[in-house]
Amino acid sequence: MDAEHLPFFVYGTLRPGGPHHARFLSGRTRAEEPARLTGAALYPGPGYPYAVEDDGVVRGDLVTPRPEAYDDLLAALDRLEEYVPGDPRNLYDRVARDVVRDADGTSVRAWVYLAAPAVAARLRARGVPIESGDWRAR
Repeated sequence: MDAEHLPFFVYGTLRPGGPHHARFLSGRTRAEEPARLTGAALYPGPGYPYAVEDDGVVRGDLVTPRPEAYDDLLAALDRLEEYVPGDPRNLYDRVARDVVRDADGTSVRAWVYLAAPAVAARLRARGVPIESGDWRAR
């Protein structure tokens, strides 16, 4: 899989059973499997979480899109996360990170929407991380 077509690591409202899963991912994925992002902490936001680079583990799911749905899905997720490459007003930045599959411990490069630098700085200064690293278990 080339750098442009990485799977996605989702950790909040896009996880199976989450409020955005059916709308954005249903029928567009080839696989969805539990995974974890190390080197990050999870913070609550206004109805959705933010992952921030930090010590810790964030629990989520590795989502592999169907090849024919990839471009549309990428554009839809960027719109959902209000991500525009290089925009200083972004709440999230889409970055490539290694995540670990829970099933077999293998590492996979995936797109992750992390809190943008200004948001991350505010969360580190004033936020309270979700200790479990799991949005569902908060």
